[in-house]
Amino acid sequence: MDARVDPSDLSSAWSALREQPFDLLLAIERSLRSTRTEAVARDDGGTWTGLAFRLRDRWLLAPREDVREISPRPRLTRVPGAKPWLLGVANVRGGLLPVTDLGQWLGHPAVTESRNQRVLVLNADGVPAGFLVDEVAGYRQFAPEDQSPMAADDPTLEPWRIGAFQRDGRDWLAISLRKLSRSEAFVLAGA
Repeated sequence: MDARVDPSDLSSAWSALREQPFDLLLAIERSLRSTRTEAVARDDGGTWTGLAFRLRDRWLLAPREDVREISPRPRLTRVPGAKPWLLGVANVRGGLLPVTDLGQWLGHPAVTESRNQRVLVLNADGVPAGFLVDEVAGYRQFAPEDQSPMAADDPTLEPWRIGAFQRDGRDWLAISLRKLSRSEAFVLAGA
């Protein structure tokens, strides 16, 4: 469900599911997840924490709660007929993890494999996804005064932008991997 849906529309949609309690619970959960604000990883000190990573020549941030784990680039099995940005699937702890070259998905040219590359494993129930990035620099915390109205200088990042920060002369654009993983273009990797 869309976060901008009129609450009265939700009520009527939920009423239609009154006799189907499981479907009603799923609809409520989807609604709650869609209305969640993306940049909310604030701790007690009012700071925002994000994982800093490099994508080609640009440093970006992902909200702390978007990333379940960071792993080295795994051995991948190619998926026949998939888009070039879907690098393949990896066996991670007995489960299949589709791995996407995030830079290539955003329209940048592919890069050669390097030892600095890492896979950011998405932290989302029911959405197995790994995003290959060029380098990870760890978690960064930003205070409210570090927030910036900066827009994405790369138009391919703007739809996924959830905020921006400026500190020590460096601009940090925060993007939502969860939002990106729910987009139609991302879901249609095999088309």
